[in-house]
This record gives sequence, structure tokens and C-alpha cells, in this order.
Amino acid sequence: MPGDGERLLAMFDRAVAWLAARGRSAQWGDKPWSTDPVRTERVHRMAADPGFRVAELDGEPAGALLLEDHPPAHVPVVAEAELYVGLLITDRRFAGYGIGSALLERARAEAREREIELLRVDCWAGGGGDLVRYYTGQGFTPTVQFDYHGWIGQVFEQRVRSMTDTPAAGGCVTANEPLPGSGGPAEMGAP
Repeated sequence: MPGDGERLLAMFDRAVAWLAARGRSAQWGDKPWSTDPVRTERVHRMAADPGFRVAELDGEPAGALLLEDHPPAHVPVVAEAELYVGLLITDRRFAGYGIGSALLERARAEAREREIELLRVDCWAGGGGDLVRYYTGQGFTPTVQFDYHGWIGQVFEQRVRSMTDTPAAGGCVTANEPLPGSGGPAEMGAP
């Protein structure tokens, strides 16, 4: 959708400011990504990718997800088909509304639709392990750690049950369905 790159870039800028204010600049730096041409171009490429998804809350972009068929080059490959979460970000203005959980459920649903049983993601392993705890709380199992130029990351995996093995009570967010606990309409979809 036109403007997704700029909206995603604004999410990154707010996230970087939030992380830096908490002494966690090792994750994504301490300067707005919008001031870095290389990062700005990277964000625009993400937003233009066919696997890019946006969650909205009350008509505002609240988070984003990028689904890929393979991991980044610094993550070990696996010998089976997988869906890889290349990006999961929640706009700091919408923290606490379950946006990340809803986006991960969207990833699970897409894996089931594509009959892919393995969903993987990686995150920064620093910061006291907050992200590691987040993903384990989302049902992911830690597998391997990696060092990408001094940035220590943790890879996770989750087995996704097929549609026939999934209880009828889903939890996948669709257009105009409220996010759990938000009371507001949520929209999520490809650009």
C-alpha cells in the first residue's frame, strides 16, 4: 500500500527511541533509522515485499510482520519447508494491545494455509532476555544462537498444527475483528 514504507520507518524510529531511552541501543542503535539511507532503503524494501503485513488498530498502523520462505543468511538453514518471520514490530503507541501476538497468529495461520509445519523467528538475545522470554511465552522453542558482527541473536521455532488439527476457536485477526482486549477494530492484510 502506498506509504507503508514511511509508516514502517516511523515505527522503527519510535522503537529505537524507546529502546535507547531504556539503555538498549545495542539492539537497533540509538539514532532514528530515517536518518540512515541504508536502513531507510532496507525498510522500504521490507514494506514492498509480498510477505509484508500490517496490523491496524482504530484505523492506524499498529504493527508489521514480514513473512519469508527462508531465513536471513546469518541463520542456519533447515532441511524442510519453513515460514520465517523476518520482521515483527509493534508501534510503541500501541504497546500492550496484543498486536505482536495477533501478528504471530497471522503467521501461524498463513503457515497452516500453505501447509508448512515449521515457523521460525529470531531476535536480539540481549537486553536481559526480554525478547527471548516474549517468544517463549508465544509458544516458540529456542534453538540456536548466532553472532552477527557482535549482535547476538536467538533463533526460535514452533511447530504449526494443520488446519484439520486446529480447534475451531481460532484467534487469527481478520479485517475489522477486534484485537483481544482492545475493544477496537483491527485490520491486517497484505499491501
